[in-house]
Amino acid sequence: NAPQAKAMSRQFLVNKTEGKFLGVCAGIANYFGWDATIVRIGFVAAAVFGFGSPVILYLLIALIAPSTY
Repeated sequence: NAPQAKAMSRQFLVNKTEGKFLGVCAGIANYFGWDATIVRIGFVAAAVFGFGSPVILYLLIALIAPSTY
């Protein structure tokens, strides 16, 4: 089952080359196959409306996740 092997082998990476700030939103977009702009809009909306702690979560991901250059 090639699709299952591909899905299991993918890894989340912070994408600093395509990112605007630290590359977290671009990395999330690449991982799920989404448009990075949609992820950025969702993050800003979550930060503005105060759903959880998106800024802290963003910084933690940026510090912990491996990255591409």
